[in-house]
Amino acid sequence: MTLLALAVLGRGVVPPEEPVLHADDEALLRGRAAFETMRVYGGRPFRLDDHLARLAGSAARIGLPAVDDDACHALARDALGAAGAGDAVLRLYWTAGREGTNAPSGLALVSTVPPELEERRFRGLRVVALPLGFEADLRAVAPWMLGGVKSTSYAVNMAAEAEARRRGADDAVFLARDDVVLEGPVTNIWWRLERVLYTPALELGILAGVTRATVVEEAGALGYEVREGVFPLAHLAGAEEAFTSSSVREVMPVVELDGHPVGDGAPGPAARELQAALRARAARG
Repeated sequence: MTLLALAVLGRGVVPPEEPVLHADDEALLRGRAAFETMRVYGGRPFRLDDHLARLAGSAARIGLPAVDDDACHALARDALGAAGAGDAVLRLYWTAGREGTNAPSGLALVSTVPPELEERRFRGLRVVALPLGFEADLRAVAPWMLGGVKSTSYAVNMAAEAEARRRGADDAVFLARDDVVLEGPVTNIWWRLERVLYTPALELGILAGVTRATVVEEAGALGYEVREGVFPLAHLAGAEEAFTSSSVREVMPVVELDGHPVGDGAPGPAARELQAALRARAARG
């Protein structure tokens, strides 16, 4: 993604190449920052208030100063106005601020949409399963694991994506002990058998994706039943189709798992229908 515009708490819009964080900001020192990423359609960020609610929840779990909704709205508005882009990606960051100050830093970044997404959507993703080694409910019952928190401590997620590429795949899906399916490094995972869509339950400590919630809402209107629960990898491997959901990538078909085709090895109908429904929902505002 190419950065188009940047707005900073207390300063407004600044040139994208200008330094904006102090060297002792705890986002840099300890990864103590929360963030949200969302698509912008026709100049409007999709479900901004839902993303801000999740940002506030993540910040509280990490122990950051309370998120200022009005300030974040202003940052988003200023950055989007400076970018002048109809379709883009908006990222909001809220950090603990400089060490010992309890004065948060806030940033809004507007970037281009990754150009490779539509080609990947057309052919579908190759995915590998990566074990995390802990019990399925650990992140849900151990608050220090920060299950469901969207923080900038993303090194494990990026390492997982790198490992997927090393194995010749596009993305990964995390497994708990006993091969329980959790989520991708930056996505929620779905699969279909007949007219039923399966996805891991939020009670497993996975991220409550805003796009995931939209898919749940739109699936019923399309005649699909949604079942959330605890499912083994074998269940996913035996699906008729699979796909991921995320704010930037939207609904992305999965055609291969650990070197084996999912279903007939081609993007399936549910992914196509839900992608269309997501875009229609975004167009309605």
